[in-house]
Amino acid sequence: MDQDNDRSKSFTRRAFIIGAGQGLILGILGARLAWLQVAQGARYKTLAEENRINVKMVAPLRGEIVDRFGVPFAVNNENYRVLVVPEQTDDLEGALIRLSKIIDLEKENIEQILKIAKKSAAFLPLEVRDSLSWEEVSKIEVNITDLPGIGTDVGKIRHYPFKEATAHIVGYVAAPSEADVGEDPVLTLPGFRIGKTGVEKVYDRKLRGNAGRAEMEVNVVGREVRTLKQEQSTSGKRITLTIDAELQLFTQQRLSLTKSASAVIMDVKDGAIYALNSFPSFDPNLFTRGVGAQQWEELLNNPAFPLTNKSIAGQYPPGSTFKMVTALAALKENLISAHTSFDCPGHYDYGKDRFHCWKRGGHGSVNLVKAMSESCDTYFYKIATDLGVDKIAKMAKELGLGERLEFELSEEKPGLMPDKDWKRGRFGQSWQPGETIVTSIGQGYILTTPLQLATMTCRLVNGGYAVKPWITAYEGTHQKEHVKWPKIGLSATHLNLVKRGMDQAVNHKKGTAFGSRIEDKDFAMGGKTGTAQVKRITRQERAMGIKNEDLPWHFRHHALFVGYAPVHDPRYVCAVIVEHGGGGSSAAAPIAKDLLLQTQERNPGAAPIKEPGPDADGQLILPVNHAYLSEQ
Repeated sequence: MDQDNDRSKSFTRRAFIIGAGQGLILGILGARLAWLQVAQGARYKTLAEENRINVKMVAPLRGEIVDRFGVPFAVNNENYRVLVVPEQTDDLEGALIRLSKIIDLEKENIEQILKIAKKSAAFLPLEVRDSLSWEEVSKIEVNITDLPGIGTDVGKIRHYPFKEATAHIVGYVAAPSEADVGEDPVLTLPGFRIGKTGVEKVYDRKLRGNAGRAEMEVNVVGREVRTLKQEQSTSGKRITLTIDAELQLFTQQRLSLTKSASAVIMDVKDGAIYALNSFPSFDPNLFTRGVGAQQWEELLNNPAFPLTNKSIAGQYPPGSTFKMVTALAALKENLISAHTSFDCPGHYDYGKDRFHCWKRGGHGSVNLVKAMSESCDTYFYKIATDLGVDKIAKMAKELGLGERLEFELSEEKPGLMPDKDWKRGRFGQSWQPGETIVTSIGQGYILTTPLQLATMTCRLVNGGYAVKPWITAYEGTHQKEHVKWPKIGLSATHLNLVKRGMDQAVNHKKGTAFGSRIEDKDFAMGGKTGTAQVKRITRQERAMGIKNEDLPWHFRHHALFVGYAPVHDPRYVCAVIVEHGGGGSSAAAPIAKDLLLQTQERNPGAAPIKEPGPDADGQLILPVNHAYLSEQ
């Protein structure tokens, strides 16, 4: 009996201890639960919501780029794509191989998708190919039951209707590099493109717009279930240019008759650019989809440099188009006047050196107007010797040569206008008189761009106003403001004298460009030819009968012409450079004639630039009197 009582007491004590332990544990759990629900409830509710909601960006629509009349240069076209969701197919590679039998899909593309799939979540769609034709989309949809995990959708892709004609102005978009991505999270979106060159690059931020925001409900593995909230993206701004699309296209077609050339057409009074061309060019649409390795190599290895915008980045000796600069510097220093004459025997001797005029027999007695009209080298050799290079360089810079013009396109090059300080700093040597002599006719170290030559000509014929070129008329709905151009401080008498020389260079029967004159007096042009030496033909080669046209193409002279029209009231300026084209009178002047005649007939400066607006349906209103639109 006592033993039973002892067992009962022992059991009761153990039960109490166990019960107390269990109660303590339950109490701790209850206290913890209360702490989580009451004290920390708000915090964990927030964390749960954040886990349940996935926030993603919505890509904005890129702004358009249009010409002065609203003709589109860069637009957004529908882009049909085929996508694959890896988790929805048991055999990803097999599905892609079956797809390749329906549409064009290279083996390399399949291998690339398989690599990407290994690094990505299985439920995320991968782009297999874009830019599908409607026929290709139809084929996929018809065979969709045999293509598990594969489907089509439609997005937007940048398109350039004028292709090569506007490539160097508008530029192109491409996928951002790793360095680019750090600046804006929207750049991480699949398929997003940013401006790489031209207007697309300079105004990328304005064109890009602002991304939208979508809150998506997702399940535990991160798959989207439904859209909870969405903020629409803001489209990029439309950029309106001063360019005349038809004139741009006409100029490109005219330059295409050469192997390599560039041209600029500019407004004399306000500096607006109506055409800015470089040939050969490239199709910017290649870059929106990703240019192939072979195509890229072909562009890089082309000796005519199609990727370079030669109108603003090509740097050339100006040749005899520079003689107006030497003339104005000498007039300003009162070294010559309208009546100053020199004899040209066909050469000029300075010390032991002899500098030849292009005309072996010489021009006889010449004054300034005749020297410019017939492009006598000897006249300018003589006045440059007395003038000195520093005063020539100063005048050149006042006219827009040898320095960047602060043009909108970032590819612009500064050229080079040498002087004594430049040579001392560059080579540690003193400037020599013979170098001044060759500089006076645009040879030696001096380098200019077609844009600079057009600007120089504008300042010569507009009364000495320091106009600068510009190409962006509107940024979105904001009109670009332009200050009134200041005067350089040149004498009107001196400028008129130089203009007389340019007039006679084209319209006098002995003028170097007489064969390219515009016979209609209402449209008549003035101008100056130039030939820039690339390789000097030695005395021995000359004795052997070797001429410039006998040299390999890349050693031949550049041909130049700068012109203005109409002569009686200058409004338009044109600068043309034909690379390795020979003489300016035979290669460049005929092109300038066609361009200035076409420009005057179109007269783009007479019509104000208008920012196109949307119609009732939100579509861009475009003019209907354009050849481009009628051809589409």
